[in-house]
Amino acid sequence: MSTLPLSQIVDALARGDTTPSKLAAESFERIAKLDGKLHSFLRLTEAEAHKAAKASDARRAAGKPLSPLDGVPIALKDLFCMDGVETTAGSKILQGYKPPYDATVVRKLKEAGAVIVGKLNMDEFAMGSSTENSAYGPTMNPWDLSRTPGGSSGGSAAAVAARLVPGTLGTDTGGSIRQPAALVGCAGLKPTYGRVSRYGVVAFASSLDQVGPLAQGSRGVAMLLQAIAGHDDNDQTSSPRPVPDYAASFAKGVRGLKLGVPREFFGEGLDPEVEKSVRAGIDKLKGLGCEVRDISLPNSPHAIATYYIVATAEASSNLARYDGIRFGHRAKGGANLLELYEKTRAEGFGNEVKRRIMLGTYALSAGYFDAYYLRAQKVRALIRRDFLQAFAEVDAVIGPTSPTTAFKLG
Repeated sequence: MSTLPLSQIVDALARGDTTPSKLAAESFERIAKLDGKLHSFLRLTEAEAHKAAKASDARRAAGKPLSPLDGVPIALKDLFCMDGVETTAGSKILQGYKPPYDATVVRKLKEAGAVIVGKLNMDEFAMGSSTENSAYGPTMNPWDLSRTPGGSSGGSAAAVAARLVPGTLGTDTGGSIRQPAALVGCAGLKPTYGRVSRYGVVAFASSLDQVGPLAQGSRGVAMLLQAIAGHDDNDQTSSPRPVPDYAASFAKGVRGLKLGVPREFFGEGLDPEVEKSVRAGIDKLKGLGCEVRDISLPNSPHAIATYYIVATAEASSNLARYDGIRFGHRAKGGANLLELYEKTRAEGFGNEVKRRIMLGTYALSAGYFDAYYLRAQKVRALIRRDFLQAFAEVDAVIGPTSPTTAFKLG
């Protein structure tokens, strides 16, 4: 039963065809059987999960579930703070760190009755696209163990694709939910920035980071988003707009939607098989009554360069807090404060994180700020304008998520 799509598990619980405790037991059994090869989990929270499942059993038996997700097993990317549970962000510098509080999204899942079964592997501080930058080893793609599940939310995607849990949470700064979802063949959503609170989420690039759900299908994604979306006083960037009923929108279907296909998304570097598959999907949507239009997003070619300046600059600032003084790893033998900082950061951060900190520090340094960071912010505004102009004409923009299928590890 636990291997069914999340929306079907919700229906089965409502009918009484299974119980939260049975689902939790099945999920842990499957993790024990399969995750030794996949390495999607960094740690399990079995005691907490079984306790939550028993409480959910009682609520279900009394006919008083907290939400449709009450009793559903969920797992978390390991950068969501969870009270008393080690949270490492895939880094040695946070090894052993146990937050004294829950991230807002974790609190909301608990309030919805979800059963949290563990923390998932990821690229260190969410920096990467293959989960090979984790300090704790890579995660494998369930469909081919020689290939990556993508990143940085690779553990979140692999756990869903292998049916270890019906739903997970990840984060997306520059594709870190969308790309792994594409590479393992599940559904993943990066919500609009501000739709979901970032409070209690280990920061990478604060103006880009966003929490989002992964599940086998889009209905499951909608149910998870329903549970975690909304304004949070602890996050000043969270949106005050009311949360609609996402699942209810499925009844409308897609007929009449106007879809824009950007010319720039189908250029050099796109695998012909990927393009063929995407074009087939577009034709399918046409057949369902969508209107498809050719559009242009002219500043798209500058997106990667812009991202790598904005994201690394913000990472340089955010990761300055890991200094060996307040929390996390502290190096031994520093003769003075500066040496303690240097040794701690050299030991605690992996190579990719060090590269991005150095890039960001350079982009923010005197004499280069205007040429790099300020210019990147101006180009970012142009990229945003392209999308606003497109959305004045179309309801959605459609294209390939990744230019290739899952690539080999290494």
